[in-house]
Amino acid sequence: MADNKEIIKCPACDNEMKKIFIPDAGINIDICTEGCGGILFDNRELNKFDEPHENIDEILKAIDGKTFIKVDESETRVCPLCNVPMVKMGAGAGGVEIDVCNTCGAKFLDNGELQKIRGAEEVKNERLDALMNSLYKENLHDVIGKNADKNIKSSPRRQFFEDLVYKHLTR
Repeated sequence: MADNKEIIKCPACDNEMKKIFIPDAGINIDICTEGCGGILFDNRELNKFDEPHENIDEILKAIDGKTFIKVDESETRVCPLCNVPMVKMGAGAGGVEIDVCNTCGAKFLDNGELQKIRGAEEVKNERLDALMNSLYKENLHDVIGKNADKNIKSSPRRQFFEDLVYKHLTR
């Protein structure tokens, strides 16, 4: 689905959403800057912002210093793009539930949920890396002894342990 160009109403508080242009991605993101602080991502836009290394400076700038109204996050939201009820769906590793439109693919995040998703992903990656390093390092010490610490990043065996840990944690 193409980037929507129309001014839309927030599915959580019914205030007008502001279009924020994100130069790195070349798209507009709809943010409820004068209401609840929610963010609407058109189909496939969220994957450009949900990882800790992806740039969300423009999004943060749009909400910085604002006070937002509280909304009932358990209420069913209606997609402002196609007028269909949205469903709750888990996102990220932190147990965040976002609103998703099964018709057009739009995703609505309540204020702060994007940061939670990104933070949970960062924690998951740190845990994965720590687990992978401990398993690999233990095995490498068994094989080559005291030189293991300096060889941990360069050995082909590392990929084996990365695959093993990744498969176990993504089940």
